[in-house]
Amino acid sequence: MKEIIQQHPIILFDGDCLLCSGFIQWVIKHDASKRIHFAALQSSKGQQLLQAHGLPKEELQSVVLVHRQTAARHSTAVLQICRLLGKPWKYLYALHVIPLFIRDAIYRFIAARRHSWFGSGKKCLLMTANLQKRMLL
Repeated sequence: MKEIIQQHPIILFDGDCLLCSGFIQWVIKHDASKRIHFAALQSSKGQQLLQAHGLPKEELQSVVLVHRQTAARHSTAVLQICRLLGKPWKYLYALHVIPLFIRDAIYRFIAARRHSWFGSGKKCLLMTANLQKRMLL
């Protein structure tokens, strides 16, 4: 796993959130390089990565991007993920000029309501051989 962490960006997401699962499916569809890996926050790998970066293990209100030995959360993680996807999505990174407290307030507003708006529960990802290599269980 150490090799994967050093070579690939890893997205940690709430595996019980349908909005989060939908976001992961969107990333998979638009990650032409197929270099981004994934782990549910609730998984043992997700918990290990949270702990390794000094984040609370209960951190289920945020998407986390682990990349280049750092961990980004909330709106910063989403914008950095968009930048990793390349054109045209990388241009969304320009939204980082919006002050962090505003971006994260909007992020937290949506995160607090995501289960009631989008539902919760497991959403099955079609596990192709390629996707299985990218999912850290």
